[in-house]
Amino acid sequence: MASLREIRQRIRSVKNIAQITRAMQMVAASKMRRAQEQALASRPYAAKTWEILTHLSAQRGNVEQLHPLLAQRDQVKNVAVILITSDKGLAGAYNGNIIRAAIRFMRSNNREKASLITVGRKGRDFMIRFGRKVVAEFTDLPARPSSLDIAPIARLAIDGFLAEEFDEVYLGYTDFINTLTQEPTLRLLLPIRPGAVESKVMSEYLGQETTMSTAEYLYEPNPNTLLDTILPRFTELQIYQALLEARASEESARMVAMRNATENANELIGDLTLVYNKARQDAITKELLDIAGGAEALAQASK
Repeated sequence: MASLREIRQRIRSVKNIAQITRAMQMVAASKMRRAQEQALASRPYAAKTWEILTHLSAQRGNVEQLHPLLAQRDQVKNVAVILITSDKGLAGAYNGNIIRAAIRFMRSNNREKASLITVGRKGRDFMIRFGRKVVAEFTDLPARPSSLDIAPIARLAIDGFLAEEFDEVYLGYTDFINTLTQEPTLRLLLPIRPGAVESKVMSEYLGQETTMSTAEYLYEPNPNTLLDTILPRFTELQIYQALLEARASEESARMVAMRNATENANELIGDLTLVYNKARQDAITKELLDIAGGAEALAQASK
């Protein structure tokens, strides 16, 4: 059994850990509120953009001829996955869930050689460690990313698709449902398919607006010119929205993980305190027995 000094030292160290995890929980809660506000604020804009794209692509004629980003390849040989994870750990199962979802996706579709564009150190390190093909990596993105931060990721995916290096590009991230629920999501980014919404939170915002309209609209100068401008920006917007969802999910997962760690530390402190008190009582009882035994021995000797 450990000595009283060792138990006291362990209680002190666990208390220090509890203070650290409590502070990290408060920091994560503050960051989560800001990230959640950003993610929720941009959802209506992304939904309206999808509605406009649906109307544009519903015009008469061959949809795939309107723009190359709408063209679906007959044979899908090369696939790219934009995988969004965090740069730091201590976020519970956040990184593990999206990485496992990406691995299952590649294995289930026989796409073991899929190219990976990683956003975040955790996904990059895992994929490189297990020999996956990482063609590009992006780390240390700011807490509040701008379109300039997202543009290189979108340009890499768009250029690769237009050059037929990639036949399909998928976006892997974590949908922010609420503070306790985050859902790993992999959905098709390119070619753009209006009306196909795999994201749960975006489908709630879109509602019935994703149905193809039968009305004919007039555009100036024409749908093709508009698509040349809208589709690349729409692709950037989807990556931007996914990054905001992932950031909100990351901070939520980190806050919950730190709260659980603090609660576990407090429980451990209680258990160690109980062990300390029992050991202290045993020591006191032993000392009293020694004193009583010595007094009895002296009494016997005096007789």
